[in-house]
Amino acid sequence: MKKIVIWSVIASLAGFLFGFDTVVISGADKKLQELWNSSDAFHGTVVMGMALWGTVFGAIFGGIPTNRIGRKNTLLWIGILFFFSAIGSALANDPYVFAAFRFIGGLGVGASTIAAPAYISEIAPAKDRGKLVAFYQFNIVLGILMAFLSNYLLRNTGENSWRWMMGVQAFPSFIYTLFVFSIPKSPRWLLSKSRNEEAKKILALMGQEVDYEQMKKEIELDNSNAALSNDTIFLKKYRTPLILAFLIALFNQLSGINAFLYYSPRIFQEAGLGESTALLSSIGIGIVNLVFTLLGVSLIDKLGRKVLMYIGSVGYIVSLSLVALAFFLEWEGMAVPIFLFLFIAAHAIGQGAVIWVFISEIFPNHLRASGQAFGSTTHWVLAAIIPSLIPFLFSSVGAAVVFLFFAVMMVFQLLFVAFLMPETKGISLEELSKKLIKE
Repeated sequence: MKKIVIWSVIASLAGFLFGFDTVVISGADKKLQELWNSSDAFHGTVVMGMALWGTVFGAIFGGIPTNRIGRKNTLLWIGILFFFSAIGSALANDPYVFAAFRFIGGLGVGASTIAAPAYISEIAPAKDRGKLVAFYQFNIVLGILMAFLSNYLLRNTGENSWRWMMGVQAFPSFIYTLFVFSIPKSPRWLLSKSRNEEAKKILALMGQEVDYEQMKKEIELDNSNAALSNDTIFLKKYRTPLILAFLIALFNQLSGINAFLYYSPRIFQEAGLGESTALLSSIGIGIVNLVFTLLGVSLIDKLGRKVLMYIGSVGYIVSLSLVALAFFLEWEGMAVPIFLFLFIAAHAIGQGAVIWVFISEIFPNHLRASGQAFGSTTHWVLAAIIPSLIPFLFSSVGAAVVFLFFAVMMVFQLLFVAFLMPETKGISLEELSKKLIKE
């Protein structure tokens, strides 16, 4: 089990780079808009939003290498993409070159949301799968905190401080890539490619009490059914997992989480805080996120996925309603930061802890990468659109209306959890497939 934990942690470090890459731009947000004298629309969609469009492409096409060259090799390429993105973004001298390198980093983010959870879910025992896959989310949050902290520490390094903010990611990217060389290939992926002897050796190395013959038999049956029916996730029998993946990803972004993480210093300044206090409050967000993600990770295999989603949904509705109210009534001081801390806590213990675990569990072995790609693509298309609109929406309808919309969407999420979402805690991946697939 110790080896499985170490391999899971290494694979989940792709999440650290994802979190760091997503949020590091927030420290450079206003500096880059002033430097290149960009309009709100251009700044939001090109300078800030291009990484998110890269993420969309990474999510759409990331299932292809994850299936063909394997989970491990895809994780290696992800590290390389992050490394070159960091160096290129730091050295860019115009918004288009900057956006191109941010797009490359986005490809790494999108692919990581497929390869890392798929890899971990396939090596993890059923009883610990939620916790081990949730390491990925924990590392996303740790990356977010480190990006906020890095931005704060580098804020006074001169007029080109943004270059240091963007370039520092090259160091963890390089270290992560070296670590990935030490992990084995996924035995379930090897079995799906009929590389049975390799799979048997890795299962023996893992020391799991796994019935190798039973796993081999179920995966071979899975493969033969797929070959006969020319399977894709869009067939009628996979409608249930497809709808579940779509809805959990949809509601994740309709909470406004990525819009908030991208623009937290700007939101705090809208609420009347100074620039330095806004950056410091962003670090507070990172700490709250980390603490409550740890809590979610520790509870996900005990309480189950649904209970955490109930807690998160209620927390979302309360906190987002309070943020909207604070903006409507123009409350000064620390009201908005405190309510947003509550929002982050609700996200971390609910959607944050659950989304990548849940999507990695609900599709059959031979379609896991494709299903993960579908859920990730839904997530990232919305994650590209919503933050890109924030500068425009804040200047047109105002922050209060935006946060009120997010609050209403979370009422619908609560209904989804209550009436549609199944519990997946402690059930083997093969057993889950039998439950969710309607032949």
